[in-house]
Amino acid sequence: MIENPSHKGKRYAQAAARLRVPSGFLVATVFVVFSHPTPAGLEVGLPLAFAGLLLRAWAAGHLAKNEALATTGPFAYMRNPLYLGTLTVAAGFGVAGRNAWLAVLFAVYFALVYWPAIGEEESHLRDLFPDYAAYATHVPRLLPRLSPAYPTGRFRREFYLRNREYQALAGYGAGTALLLGKMLLS
Repeated sequence: MIENPSHKGKRYAQAAARLRVPSGFLVATVFVVFSHPTPAGLEVGLPLAFAGLLLRAWAAGHLAKNEALATTGPFAYMRNPLYLGTLTVAAGFGVAGRNAWLAVLFAVYFALVYWPAIGEEESHLRDLFPDYAAYATHVPRLLPRLSPAYPTGRFRREFYLRNREYQALAGYGAGTALLLGKMLLS
């Protein structure tokens, strides 16, 4: 029996979504080993990474996972602000790490793991929320609109905490400390 290629793609996307976080630890380890931080790299890269962290925090404060379709805050500008925030954090740490091969690794990792996970998550949201299709026609997937498609609403601290976004802040702190330590010890 010949398998439908779309089933293979769906299985891959599901696996990518499940492995996104655990495989991220492997990528982080490679980053720490092969980074070459300098003061100039840290001056540019760490603020860029922090901007991505702020985007993630803003998004987490508007996200009631699987309870309501998120259309406020950054979700009024783009459908996947958490992923754009993650990409920005990775780019910032890539600049701070001063190794072009790490930038290539981050780009390939995003393409192979995050991009399929985004598709899988959007498929889940289409099934869960009848309004998702209309939302998706007005709001781009990853690159933000210049003006909001929906009211921006207000940030909710309880959503930020429930979504455990403080873990990303802890990761940023650990990554920064590792880069500073590596730079000082070299």
